[in-house]
Amino acid sequence: MNSHAARTKRSGRARDVIATEGPAAARIVVTVAAAWETALWLGAEQPPVYAAIVPLVALRGDPMTALATSLQRVLGVVAGVFVGIAVLNFLHPSTAAIILVLAVGLATGMVLRAGGSMNVQVPASSLLVFASTSPDAYALHRLWETGAGAAVTILLAPLLWPPDPRRTLAALAADSRTRLIQALTSTTTALGTDPGTARDNLASVTSHIEAIHSHAVRAREAERAMRFNPLRRRNRETVTGLARVIATADQLTAHLATLAREVSEFTGRDDLDPVLPEARRYLPGLAASTAKAITDTLHETTPQQAQTAARANLAAYARADRRPAATALRRPFKQILDDLEQHFSL
Repeated sequence: MNSHAARTKRSGRARDVIATEGPAAARIVVTVAAAWETALWLGAEQPPVYAAIVPLVALRGDPMTALATSLQRVLGVVAGVFVGIAVLNFLHPSTAAIILVLAVGLATGMVLRAGGSMNVQVPASSLLVFASTSPDAYALHRLWETGAGAAVTILLAPLLWPPDPRRTLAALAADSRTRLIQALTSTTTALGTDPGTARDNLASVTSHIEAIHSHAVRAREAERAMRFNPLRRRNRETVTGLARVIATADQLTAHLATLAREVSEFTGRDDLDPVLPEARRYLPGLAASTAKAITDTLHETTPQQAQTAARANLAAYARADRRPAATALRRPFKQILDDLEQHFSL
């Protein structure tokens, strides 16, 4: 690649980063400034750093989850400050006090969970109490400034450059469909090649599955966050439909994993040599018709014709070979078609 092409590629990558992360950075800057000014207006005597920290932490990930993050942060701060002060009422700052604060803070964080995981804000706030020469004053400033920052974040986050979950989920749904079909096609092609190729295919399919799992997590978060996104309210139904498509794609990955494992285990086995010719004869057509059924169903179009063709290919393979190995290879296809039919019927 020449220097001009390299510069062009870097420039394009930079534009993509600015386009995707620029609005999030601008949202953080504006919200931090508003939180800072609000705390000053409310009478902060020291620079209100704690008010500014809330939007910085709450908006650093998915901005649609800012409300939940702010509430979890405030809750963690309050609990952590109380834990720190309570321990200092009985113990002077020491190693024993630090150990006790951490133990109690971590235990409390397990109860006041943040996004399904431990709320580490609780032990962090507990420890920060020790950094102040006046824990009571520290607690007061920490609590009210954090509350002010959280209030500003909750009010502004849904209104400043709100993300478009419809566009995001449409891209994730398309990528999920593509990955499903690539995994299905590559697995069918790998059958009967050599063990190394089959193992490489299993690794590739696993990578596709992990990506689809990640898409499903983001889709669930986006669907939940629509409740706090008033400017995108009209897109709720579309977002719900796209999230359901991605959830179905995620459900299908279990069957593709099974198929890839079976192909990896069967490839290279001499005792299965009689099974492989029939499999190589019938699986390409079955995979193609199943891929069409996946595309039509997850495009929310009419998939009956593709479903009928795939089931006809499945039945033809079953008539041609009823041996256990052939049954094992067919089973994931049947499960995929059953799940697609269930998706369409709901």
